[in-house]
Order: sequence, then structure tokens, then C-alpha cells
Amino acid sequence: MFPARGLFRGSRGASYAQMFMKCTPSAAEVNQSCKPPSAVNGADKQVREPLKPGAFVTPDSLHKKLIDRYKNGETNAVSLVHQLAQVLQFHLEFKETVATGNLPGSHFAFCVVIDGIEYKTGVGLTKKEARLNAAKFALEEYLVILESQKFVLPEASDAPPPLPVKEEPSVSDIHQSRAIYERKKSVNLQIPQAVRDQLTKLMDNHPEFSSCAGTTAAFIIQTSGECDVVALGTGNFNAKECVSSDGRIVHDSHAVVTARRSLMRYLYRHLLLFFNKNANLKEKSVFQRSSSSNLLSLKSGVSLHLYVNQLPKGASQIPTKLRLNPLSISAWQVNNEIGLHLSVEGKVFSVFSSGLHHSASNMVSMSSTDKITQWQVLGYQGALLSHFIEPIYVQSILVGDSCCCETRGMEISVSQRVEGITSQLPMFYCMLRPQISLVPSAATCSPGSDEPTFGVNWSEGDSSVEVVDGLEGKTIDESPFKSGAALASRLCKAAMLHRFKLVAKEAQREDLLITSSYAEAKRMAKTYQEAKNMLHAYLCQQGFGSWLEKVSLNDNFSM
Repeated sequence: MFPARGLFRGSRGASYAQMFMKCTPSAAEVNQSCKPPSAVNGADKQVREPLKPGAFVTPDSLHKKLIDRYKNGETNAVSLVHQLAQVLQFHLEFKETVATGNLPGSHFAFCVVIDGIEYKTGVGLTKKEARLNAAKFALEEYLVILESQKFVLPEASDAPPPLPVKEEPSVSDIHQSRAIYERKKSVNLQIPQAVRDQLTKLMDNHPEFSSCAGTTAAFIIQTSGECDVVALGTGNFNAKECVSSDGRIVHDSHAVVTARRSLMRYLYRHLLLFFNKNANLKEKSVFQRSSSSNLLSLKSGVSLHLYVNQLPKGASQIPTKLRLNPLSISAWQVNNEIGLHLSVEGKVFSVFSSGLHHSASNMVSMSSTDKITQWQVLGYQGALLSHFIEPIYVQSILVGDSCCCETRGMEISVSQRVEGITSQLPMFYCMLRPQISLVPSAATCSPGSDEPTFGVNWSEGDSSVEVVDGLEGKTIDESPFKSGAALASRLCKAAMLHRFKLVAKEAQREDLLITSSYAEAKRMAKTYQEAKNMLHAYLCQQGFGSWLEKVSLNDNFSM
């Protein structure tokens, strides 16, 4: 059940150190940030100065000279994008993505992200070529907008130049990308409000379980500016006992895992709508036939988002003040922080930790952070649903943790640990880097809860919530919804297999209907399993540890 120990020593510590150093300020920056206000030129001075004061001309004249050099062939697109980011002080990122279309051979794909706005994807046989093409596509759009702007220039000063501002700003003058960015900010406010409203509605109907909302996660579908909560889960534990052989125990009841299984119920429901012979019902489904495969995909304009009101357990909870100092922090300590983690009865251990050997629990699962990392590569649909639909990824992860001041740990664990894996994955799979943001909280913790081990689950279309005891893995007697006298949760594996068979029947997939067990149905999702094996091998090769192989789990049950 437990991963092998002692496999990652020596050089792997250095790779951790390099990644961590990349994401932490230098000693000079730390010292600068600790100076009193009198030592800094202006209270709002930015850490990243665009140009030395002595070299500053004006942002207007300088950026035009840089553009002219690019047009004359004196510099390339990648260099110009970075230079403009320094001069005009916008946030720049080259994001690795996935190539679209039927391209022969192995291709890399990147897109430029400016102030949160993604531009057209560039592809190439090498990463360098893909980045160059991505920069060219971004500049085609960005320069047209930039060259139409007029700036009010400041008087000469020894201080770094402020951001350029427009002359007589008006609605028609608003920068196109900035307008889109503002809409994204608006969505970041809409989503926690939608979660708060849905949670309040559910808890008002069942106030006796309001204390269960301390740790909440939700999935939101966005269409044409509308944000609808479609799946919600609360909880902070996983089962303490060894799993059953009939698939009727919920192993992991942490909020984000519960919400994700509720999302799977939502997806099954919409698959049944799609395969319904009634045209009106079929139209209500979020799915459509994919133009690039025999599978279904989300309709155009439909996007998925994840909200959590606490940083998930595991590597995303890297201590804010942790800094990589070779004299005080060892590579082993860094391994413990950003490597894989295991959850035992709600407590989290690094896979490199010896503390796991002293646990009496038979039930161990990967941490919530590590599961999110996996879902951002394999998709949130899981193995069974991948028989019917292409991988589904979340576009953004919104953290409504009032005690959290940064998302650095989440960025490292969800995105940076698996950077570069896309080119190794089979068709339709990729590492989709989500936009991670801090947003207002939709639920607050309730200290002194009388039911700390309970968790609530709900999916769009449910008439009432189900309450599961996380340590027992079963529905409690007082739950508003109960599926039967055995108290098996509607989120358990047996329930998922039942829905899988219903969809297979409606889709007329005889090959899936004859599967003998839950395990066989999962194994038959060969492309998904291939991507999963590649991901786990990649994490191991990068020195993050071995993914837990649940050798004791018995998935050989059938309906």
C-alpha cells in the first residue's frame, strides 16, 4: 500500500532547490522589502523596475523604438514581448498547452498570456520554435492595439516611471485585453457569490448540518457570463477502515474529492440527456459531438471552474515564510514540502516521511493537492467517463481562504511539478495550467463543530443533500437523502458503476455493457490508463515521489 522509500537522493534535491529558488525572492529582494519606508522611493514602489532611471527615455518613445527594431528584423518576437513587458509593466507568461488538429509527428505548443489574457497558440517541432510562433501571434494582435494608444507622459524624475495612462479615457478607448481581464475579475467575484448562495440555500433547508460547511469545494459551469454551481462537497477526512469488496464505501471524503465525485454525477446526468431520444432534452445537455474524435466534448462557450474555501491539504500548503537557504534548509526539507503527500484519517504525511510507518490505519489516499494535480493532466472525468467524453479540465481555481495571502504553493504543486509533460501524453490529454486566484470566501470555518467528521454532497438536480461520515465512508442515519438501508453513499464506486452501465446502454455501447467488473471497465479506458501511467512515472522521475498504489483495494466487484 505504501510507496517505496529511499529512492530519491542526492541530485533530486538540487532540482527541488532550483524550482523553489525560482519561486522565492532573492536575498537582495528580501532585504529591500524589509527597509523602512524612508529607504524606498515612494510607498507604492514596485519590486520589478522596468528600466534604470538613468536609461529611461519615455515609455512612449522607447516602446516605439523597440517595435521598429522588431519590424526591421533586428530582434525577434520573443525578445520584443519580454522588452515590452518591462517597459509597459504588464504581466507576461509563456504557457505550455496542447497542439490542436491532426499534426504529424511530435509537436510542442505554447501561448502567450498578457495580464491574464491568452493569445493564439503557436506550435513547433521544438519548444523554442513554438514559443517564437506564439510570440508572433500575440504581437499580431497586441501591436495593433498598442499602436493606437496615446499616453500622458510624466515629467523627468529620478524615480522609475509609473504605468502609462491614457489621455481622456473613455469606454470606447478601453484596452481590449484589459477589458477582458476586468471581465475575468468580475467572474472571480460572481463565482464565490454563486457558491455562497447555493450553500446558504442548502444549509437553510437543513440547518442541523450547517457546521459541515467549514471546508467547502464546488464546481461551477460558466456559460455566456452566467455562473452556475453544479456540484458541491464539504468534508475533511478519509475512511479509517480497510475498504470493502463491494465498492460501497467512500474512501476519501475531503471537500474537493467529494465535490469532484458530485461533478461526475452531474456529467453522467448530462450524458443521459445527450443520448435521450427527446430532442428538447438532448438540447439541454452540456455535451456535443467532438469534431476531432468519436467522443463527446463540452459545448462551445462552456467552461468549468473550481472553488475551494481552503487551500487543499498537501504541497499547496507550503508555509508562506519558507525560504530555500542552503545553510538552514536541507533539500530533504524541500522534498517534504513540494513532493507528493498521503492522507491518513485527515492527517497529511510526505511520501518521504517515516511517520507513516507508525500509523495504525489501513486506509491511505493521496492528498487533495496531488489529486488536483492529476486531474489537471488526466481530466476531472476519470476513467469510466473517458469512454464517452474527452478530458475535461478546469480553467481556473479560486481560493476563498481568508487566512491565505498567496497561492505560490498551489502554483508549484498543480502546475510547475508537471510542466513539460504534455508532449509525452496521448492525444487529447495535456497539462492545462489553471488560473489560480484569491477570491472572497463563500464559507467560513465553524470552530467547535459537533460533527467534524461529517461531509455534505450535492449535485445539480438533487432534491436534497446527502450527509456522509468521512471516517466511516457511509451515509449517516439522519441524512436527508439515503439510497437504502445499507447506507451506501450515492458517491461510492458501486453507484458510479451503475450510472456507467445506464449511459453505456443509452449510448448502445455493447462492448461496455459486457464488462464483468468495475476494474475491467477502468482497464478498458486504455488511453486514459496510458496517460495516468505516464503522469505517475513523470512525477517519480522528477523526484516528487511514488504515487500510492492501492494494492489492497478490491475493484473486482460487479453490479
